[in-house]
Amino acid sequence: MHSRQTGPVSAQLNPDRSEWDVIVVGGGPPGEVVAQYATQFSGLDAVIVEQELLGGECSFWACMPSKGLLRPVELVANSADLAGVTGARVDVDAVLARRDKIVNHHDDTSQITWATGAGIDVIRGRGRLAGPKTVTVDGRTLTARHAVVLATGTRANVPPIDGLREARPWTSRDATNLHVVPHRVVIVGGGVVSCEAATWLRGLGADEVTIVEGSERLLSKNEPFAGDLVAEAFTASGVTVKTRTRVTAVSRPEVNDAGEGLIHGGEVTVTLSDGSVLRADEILVAAGRTPNSDDLGLPSVGLEPHGFVAVDEYLTVPGFDWLYVVGDLNGKALLTHMGKYQARIAGDVIAARAAGDPPPQRDRAVVPQVTFTDPEVGSAGLTEAQARDAGLDVGVAEYDMAALAGTYLVRDDYRGRAKLVLDGDVLVGATFVGTGIAELVHSATVAIQGRIPLADLWHAVPSYPTVSEVWLRLLETIDSQRRGK
Repeated sequence: MHSRQTGPVSAQLNPDRSEWDVIVVGGGPPGEVVAQYATQFSGLDAVIVEQELLGGECSFWACMPSKGLLRPVELVANSADLAGVTGARVDVDAVLARRDKIVNHHDDTSQITWATGAGIDVIRGRGRLAGPKTVTVDGRTLTARHAVVLATGTRANVPPIDGLREARPWTSRDATNLHVVPHRVVIVGGGVVSCEAATWLRGLGADEVTIVEGSERLLSKNEPFAGDLVAEAFTASGVTVKTRTRVTAVSRPEVNDAGEGLIHGGEVTVTLSDGSVLRADEILVAAGRTPNSDDLGLPSVGLEPHGFVAVDEYLTVPGFDWLYVVGDLNGKALLTHMGKYQARIAGDVIAARAAGDPPPQRDRAVVPQVTFTDPEVGSAGLTEAQARDAGLDVGVAEYDMAALAGTYLVRDDYRGRAKLVLDGDVLVGATFVGTGIAELVHSATVAIQGRIPLADLWHAVPSYPTVSEVWLRLLETIDSQRRGK
């Protein structure tokens, strides 16, 4: 999972000791990475405390299983739009079996082996702060010599809608680990989780998929055209999209304890704000995330007991030079890759401070993200609206990606769009929508992070015929706009 050189192999699962240099509460990717970076070259030791599976949400209930479900659906959809390829279909049983393999059948043995092999102890149990540099785990008291890191992440938010919680709705964990494909599904919310889940549910054979979103469009944090293009594709595929609509009540007379990824009861009746009523076999709540801070012992050190935990540029809680928060829990960017980035910084900072050295790193990242719908949505940096709100000298350029030779080769009826956001002559944001655009996002991230001037970007020649040729067309668009003034 991690490739950097590791320290001495002497760690254990549930060791009989009470003191470490670094205690990490939460064993998802950020927790694993911060323990590694704090210890691997410093001589420090660390323990990870995890109450569920080491590897966390990403490995077992989010990034990995969701992409395992989406990739086969994407390939079949693409092949259906490519002359000369016929007969491709999704084998649902095989897809679910592969997903189970991807999540190791919810067995974290390999993760434990990695951690202990890297010299990191692991304790299974619920960790809570109990005072400065002190953590309790199911009645056991642990002490940190240098740092405590909180990396407990978030959980699915279930909004206070009449009857919703009583109906035992699916959350993202059920959707990514589904064992039965519901015939009729209502999805509450129109963000990333909602749109990706709608993509694989429809692709795996759900007959009726309805998305209910209260705002004006899907994926509302992206450029407006992104949500519009995804909504158009959903409609064409048979998914119903209801924006500017809210769920006002849910009723499910028969509820069961079938378990994760199975149907949780009888028919669900969903009442909407427009007066219409939907009936479904299952309802999926994809309405944001709630930080796992409400049972973390934060009041023991004078912090608020709920909500995200604010940090400074070194991922330290202000006023507590020993307390760090990485990943979703600090609310900066609820993305696995950003949590791991923060963990690398925090680990290096912990090691440096333990040695009496100044912090060598600080958080200054550009945030990239990909939504794996069909079409894909990828972005880095700021949207135009965010740039204007920041008071920048905003310029924009857009291009229809269907006009590229490279995209015509990808699929016959290519739909997509690209947009750059500038601050003067420097790129500050980019958004791409279309098949195969996920790999464009890192080039945009590099350009934004490096503050590469437009004059230099002209000499980064894209290969032909590829989707990346959109960079040239966008630069030409900017040039034409400026020459035309």
